[in-house]
Amino acid sequence: MTSPCGAGKAIVSRQFVEMTRTRIEGLLAAFPKLMNTGKQHTFVETDSVRYVYQPLEKLYMVLITTKNSNILEDLETLRLFSRVIPEYCRVLEESEISEHCFDLIFAFDEIVALGYRENVNLAQIRTFTEMDSHEEKVFRAVRETQEREAKAEMRRKAKELQQARRDAERSGKKVPAFGGFGNSGMTSISSGSIITDTIMEPEKPKMVAPPPRPSGPSKALKLGARGKEVDNFVDKLKSEGETIMPSAGKRGSDASKILPPPANVEGVHLRVEEKISLTCGRDGGLQNMEVLGMITLRVSDDKSGRIRLMIINNDNKGLQLQTHPNVDKKLFTAESVIGLKNPEKSFPLNNDVGVLKWRLQTTDEALIPLTINCWPSESGTGCDVNIEYELQEENLELNDVVITIPVPSGVGAPVIGDLDGEYKHDSRRNLLEWCLPVIDSNNKSGSLEFSIAGQPNDFFPVNVSFVSKRSYCDIQVAKVTHVDGDNSARFSSETSFVVDKYEIL
Repeated sequence: MTSPCGAGKAIVSRQFVEMTRTRIEGLLAAFPKLMNTGKQHTFVETDSVRYVYQPLEKLYMVLITTKNSNILEDLETLRLFSRVIPEYCRVLEESEISEHCFDLIFAFDEIVALGYRENVNLAQIRTFTEMDSHEEKVFRAVRETQEREAKAEMRRKAKELQQARRDAERSGKKVPAFGGFGNSGMTSISSGSIITDTIMEPEKPKMVAPPPRPSGPSKALKLGARGKEVDNFVDKLKSEGETIMPSAGKRGSDASKILPPPANVEGVHLRVEEKISLTCGRDGGLQNMEVLGMITLRVSDDKSGRIRLMIINNDNKGLQLQTHPNVDKKLFTAESVIGLKNPEKSFPLNNDVGVLKWRLQTTDEALIPLTINCWPSESGTGCDVNIEYELQEENLELNDVVITIPVPSGVGAPVIGDLDGEYKHDSRRNLLEWCLPVIDSNNKSGSLEFSIAGQPNDFFPVNVSFVSKRSYCDIQVAKVTHVDGDNSARFSSETSFVVDKYEIL
């Protein structure tokens, strides 16, 4: 039987042999009167049982056995019980243990069965309690294959519909072609290191159909998938062009950072999107930093197809700019105006058109938007870790900032010292997440200190994620005008600056 207990009462109790409730309550009630204080590991015996116990801050972990049991094995079992508790409880307090009581009981059942200790270690207990299922993996693999086949079938159907529409247009009313404009979002530039002139042919909206159910009965156990497998599945869907929205129940550090769409969208809508990929060394030095940006135009009003965009470029970092092949490059170079080479043509209707791309690649440390300094130092009990941030680009406002630090497993929760913002300790993934709602010029620096057993190398790589409604390269659309008469056209715009990769190795 095990019981972390405080103030003379049991918080969690688990018996592994047949025993009445009255007997259990009597044994536990007698324990506070029998124990001796001031010892790290100790025991006390009565005429019938032996109490082996260990202090856990303000609580006690108690193992009650018969007097003829092997006390060395009892001490080892008690030590394993004590190591299990920090895996599920961030702090050793009564409320925290009560909240995770069932998790603790499930873990205790993996240690002792029918009154005898099982030959398991902490890593095996963690694996067993996660309830990983081979049948579930097979089921998920089959489902992923079916979803890929369903998406391929949808693409084929979409191409057939598009071809049928073109044939109908040729035989009926002729519509003007737009010379190869097409769907080009941020994903089309995030994977390559050089900007290309390739613009995809426009695709019609895909028909969304649920994937077919698996044929025949499935014996897969839906016992909760492991986080890494879920992330891999989501990454595969993203690579195939699917938009994945974060679920409400997912952790902020595990959910994709997506800014909310603007409330009012006009007939001419512009998106200014940027992604940053950055790698720094833990001892300083920028190994690589790349910012990819794009202005995407969407026209949903047929009266606003023949327009021009007035661009304001306040960049002083040395960007490489590139316009779409159908955009008048001379006009853009001379006047920073984006317009079609043939002013008689219109921009495509209800299609996202990438009209301007830019790219910045540098190793200049002065251009790092947010610097992170992680300084672990060894102490007698482990490591004291000091981590701080500083906003170098003061014109930026970073929202939902999460700085993720790996921590050693099986050593309990870190002891937090000075802290700006909030923190979360994920004992399952062995991560400490430092969460800051906003970092701006009024909150440009902050620090976090914590102590935990481990080595300096255990706390790297540090990863950072954030979103921002301001452009890093400071490129914006100032005005939209009609080609005829230069009259202003109503337009809406949204700006996003997000992280593709941001790590300190």
